[in-house]
Amino acid sequence: MRTSFYRHGALPAAMAIVNRTPDSFYDKGATEAEEAALDRIDLVVSQGATIVDIGGVKAGPGPVVDCAEEIQRVVPTIAEARRRHPRVHISVDTWRADVADAAIRAGADLVNDTWAGVDPDLMKVAGHHGVGYVCSHTGGAVPRTRPYRVRYDDVVADVLRETSDLARRAVEYGVPEDRILIDPTHDFGKNTHHGLELLRRTSELVDSGWPVLMSLSNKDFVGETVGRSVRDRVAGTLAATAWATSRGVSVFRVHEVSDTVDVCRMTAAIEGSAPPVRVVRGLQ
Repeated sequence: MRTSFYRHGALPAAMAIVNRTPDSFYDKGATEAEEAALDRIDLVVSQGATIVDIGGVKAGPGPVVDCAEEIQRVVPTIAEARRRHPRVHISVDTWRADVADAAIRAGADLVNDTWAGVDPDLMKVAGHHGVGYVCSHTGGAVPRTRPYRVRYDDVVADVLRETSDLARRAVEYGVPEDRILIDPTHDFGKNTHHGLELLRRTSELVDSGWPVLMSLSNKDFVGETVGRSVRDRVAGTLAATAWATSRGVSVFRVHEVSDTVDVCRMTAAIEGSAPPVRVVRGLQ
C-alpha cells in the first residue's frame, strides 16, 4: 500500500466538513456565515481534525451557485483558515477548476473532487500546483443530481476501475502520488445496497494500493439502513466508521470529529496498532 501524506501512524485522519452554504443537508446552514465557519474550523482542529474540507455548493439539488459565487463563499474562509492553522491540511470541496485554482492560491492544499472529474481541467489545476487530489466515483452522475435506478454488475469493481484510472491520470498531470486519495463516494450515483457492499468489501478498496477516503457521515445509506432521519444517524455512522477503520481506511470525512477520533482510536487500540492515550488503572 502506498504511503499517504494525510495519515500519520495507525490512526486514520479526520477530515472535518465545513459548509459555506445555506442549505447543507445536515447542518442546515449553521456555517453559512464566515465567522461561524471559522469558529467551527477552530473547534474541529481542537478536536483532532487534521484536514478541514471547505465547500461552497450543496452536493444535492438546489439553487444554482455560479463559479463567482462559489469562489466568494470559500476563498476568504480558506485564506483565514490557513492563517490561523498553518499546519492543518485545507481541502476545497469543488468540481470546478477555476474555484480550485483560486482556493489553492488562497492556501488550500487538497482538492476534493466529489464529482469524479466532470471538469477535465480540475485535475490539471491540482497537478499544476502540486497539491493533493481526491479521486471519486459517481457512475457518471451529473453534479447535484440524485441517483435513479442505478445498476452495476459489480459496484466495487466499477469503483476500483474508475478511481484507479483517475489516480493514474492525476499522477501524469503532476499530482504527488502520496497526496492522492480514492473515495468510493457513498450515495453519489449509488443506492443503499451499493453503499453497504462497498463497506462489506472495504478491504478490496484498500488493497488497490491507493489510500482510501470514506465520506460516510450521516448519509442516506446509513439512514435507510437503520431507519433514522438525518439528525439521528450518528450511531450508524460511527458503526460504519469502526468497521472501515479496522480494514485500513486512511481518511474519514466527517461532521462529528471528536466522536470519530475516539472510534478510530478505540478500534486501533483493540487491534493493537495504537496505544491507549493514558493507562493508570491497576498500575497505581
